[in-house]
Formats: sequence, C-alpha cells, structure tokens
Amino acid sequence: MKKILLFLFVTISISIFAQEGINFEKSSFKDILAKAKTEKKLVFLDAYASWCGPCKMMEKNIFPLKSVREFFNSNFINASIDMEKGEGRDIARKYNIYSYPTYLFLNGDGEVVLKDYGYKSENEFLDFAKEANNPKLKNGSYKELFAKGEKDPELLLNMMRTYSDSDPEFAKKVSERYFQGKEKQPLSPEEIRLLLYYIKSPEDPNYKVFVERKDEISQMISPEKYREIDSSLKISKAFEAAFDQKTGTIDEEKFFQSATPLVGKTEAENELNRFKVNYYANVGNFAGFEKAALAYYSDPEKFTTDELIKAAWIFSEHVTDPQSLKKAVEWAEKVNMNVQNPQNTYILAKLYAKTGNKDGALLYAKLSKYLAESQGQDSSLATQLLETLK
Repeated sequence: MKKILLFLFVTISISIFAQEGINFEKSSFKDILAKAKTEKKLVFLDAYASWCGPCKMMEKNIFPLKSVREFFNSNFINASIDMEKGEGRDIARKYNIYSYPTYLFLNGDGEVVLKDYGYKSENEFLDFAKEANNPKLKNGSYKELFAKGEKDPELLLNMMRTYSDSDPEFAKKVSERYFQGKEKQPLSPEEIRLLLYYIKSPEDPNYKVFVERKDEISQMISPEKYREIDSSLKISKAFEAAFDQKTGTIDEEKFFQSATPLVGKTEAENELNRFKVNYYANVGNFAGFEKAALAYYSDPEKFTTDELIKAAWIFSEHVTDPQSLKKAVEWAEKVNMNVQNPQNTYILAKLYAKTGNKDGALLYAKLSKYLAESQGQDSSLATQLLETLK
C-alpha cells in the first residue's frame, strides 16, 4: 500500500511539475506546424541558443509564471528550439534569426505573423502574445490581411516591424498605407524613424508625407539633417544614372548635369563627396576615400564624432601623405575633446605616431591602454603601439 501511495505521490508531483511552465512540443518543426494548422492555432516559437543569458532568464523567470503558461498553453502550439543545433539551423536561416532570444508567432503554413526579440517582463510578454492572438491573424498571415485591404494602424505597424528585414519591399508598401492614414495625426519618434527608413526617392508616396511634415520631422532630427536627407533623396536618381556598376566609377559630369538643377552646385558637390566617402570605404578604395574625405570633412564642425573618428581611423590605417594625416589628426583631436574612450585615444595616438609627434603618441597610447584595462576591454593595440614607440 505504501508503495502504491508513493507511486501516486511521485506521479502527481511529476504531473504538477510538468505543468509549471509553457508546454513546449517535442516533435519535429514540420509536425508542430501541422498540429497548429489542424487545431487552427498559431505556433509560438522560442528561438534560443544554449549560451544565451536572456534566454535562460526567460526560461527561469517568465515561462513558469501562471499567467504566462496558462495563456500560451491555451492559445498556441508552443515550440522551443536551439537555433544552433539540428533543424534549428535551418529554421534560423529561413526566418533570418540572428539574435537571441527571438520569438516568432507563425501560422500553420509557417508564415510569420509576429516577431520580437530579447528579455521581456511578464506584462510585455503577455501583451506581445495577446497581440498575436488577434482573431484576424488566426485566419491568415499579415500578407493575406494586407492584400485584403487591412488598415488597422497597429496591425500595419507590426507588419512593418515584422518584415523590415525579411521582406523590405513588402514592409515599404505597408508603410505607404500606414502613413496615408496618419495625415492629421502627430507622428511619434518611432513613426518618423520608420518614415525616413522607407523613403527611397521623391517619387515615393512617403516623400509627400516627408514634405508635408517638414516642421515636425525637423524638430526631431534637426533642420540640417532634414535638408541633408532631402538632398540625398532628390539626387538619388542622378547617382543611379551616373554610376557605372561594372567599373565602380561615377560620371561626374553626367551627375552634375542632373543634380545641380535639383539642389544647386554646392549641395551637389557635397552629396557627391558623401557618396564617394561611403562607397570608397566599403570597397576598399582608400586613395579615392582620402581625396573624397578631405573635401567632405573640410569643415569638421558639421559632423558627428562617430563620422570623424571613422574617417580618422581609415586615415591612420591606409593613408601616408603627411598633409592628409595632419587633417586626420585635427579630426581625432576634435573627437577626443568630446569623447575619450580606448578606441578614440588609440586612433589619435596612432596618428600622432605617423606624423612624428612621439610625445603625443606616447601620451594617448598610455591613456588608451589605461582606459581599456580599467573598463575591462582589450588593450593589445595600445600595448603594441607603445612597444613600437620605445
């Protein structure tokens, strides 16, 4: 009798323990999708990696909560899959999963309904799940709803977020419908960022919103930044027409013929140099980068510390002309007047070394090493530079 009671106690305990969390399916991903389709539910996929700290915290702190497990177990077919093992690798590739944890809600056809990332509080996680549990989404994917003319602002906003990486063209179409419905409503900072992200040319429907909301947008990003974006959009087609993809060169005469009437000669020259700076840096044409950067960054007061230090870094690595390096020193000095960290101080030290300022190089190399070590960062570059300065 005691053995029977003990068996019953253990069985009940195991049963209770098994219920203390989201009930994750153990079958294949294909079977999980099939089950969801049969039961007319969405799949909740917890995409994790074994080394991921926030993933473990979700498993420990959030998944076992009564409110969470009851809602998820009642409404979804749940799966938790390691993206670095077995079929998880294929799933990660298919759904462009690069960070962990990633949460996906999928319909029975495997189409993404909703996507989010990172550690969530109880309320955040439940709100996310309730959003996915929208009755509209149970009967079709976002794309199907969009094709049927869906105009609900929250759904459209989530469509943009969900497909911004996996299908940017679709997300752009969604953005156009979304902003058409915002004509008389103020834009939030997130909405302005989305608007700017999805404008590709003055022919875009979103460009009309950009122009109509000039004051509102300028207040957030600054009038100077607004003008810069506007100029870039206006002359984007001029770049396309003048740029030769095969040779990686731009027909400047052709470019100026198209761009100057749109933005004026000065702005056209500035935009051309900005294009060259970005393009030459990306393709490794450092001679071209040097020439373009000297023209583009001629007035460093107009640029952010991030922009200047990036240019200074490239000069420190790839430029040998003394006069050019002298300009890079000016950029790096300006940056270090505002932000001193291991990277910025190292770049200035290296530039000082290349221009013959040994005292300055020693001072900033030591500072870089100290800052790196005090912040628990790698100080090997500064250490190596100090060795060469002995």
